Amino acid sequence: MTKPWKYNFDISKFTKAIELNPTDFRAYKDRGNAYYKKGMIDLAIADYSKAIEINPQYFIAYNNRGNAYQHTGRHDLAIADYNKTIELEPENGMPYNNRGFTFLLLGELEKAERDIRKSLELNENNIYALNSMAELYSAKNNPDEACRWLKIAVQKGYNNWNYIRTSRTYDNIRSSRCFRETIPKRQM
Repeated sequence: MTKPWKYNFDISKFTKAIELNPTDFRAYKDRGNAYYKKGMIDLAIADYSKAIEINPQYFIAYNNRGNAYQHTGRHDLAIADYNKTIELEPENGMPYNNRGFTFLLLGELEKAERDIRKSLELNENNIYALNSMAELYSAKNNPDEACRWLKIAVQKGYNNWNYIRTSRTYDNIRSSRCFRETIPKRQM
């Protein structure tokens, strides 16, 4: 099972690591993750870019920078970074899911479905891709299929209830009976 992201977000520790070793591309990525989690997206992008400058083969930094670009609505840059991630690490399902979700946000549902399905082909237990399938079917205004995928995601461990409650990607199905039955009452 893919587990939700757990991380230490102490920026000062990563800054100290960078001061001790300015070529530590992982420390830049880690500090970028901390900035991202704290909502400091431009600083995250700068650190991911520095990690890439130091190690252009470091696919994780491309993927994470893509997430930051996507978060700020710079979808073309996000897709370019996901493309590079896939080029460097084609058997990793996460960048396919991330690119698919970006296509979903752009309303390019066929491309979104292709990528999300590829992500699940590579890892059928990827809870984020399972959730993305639910969002895709919500966008297609198919509540039964959306709820089916959401139920699978929740059963396998997806539990970002705040996201499910507030994401516009679920607007098409939020009032449906199956949606209410899928989400535990205590989470709504």
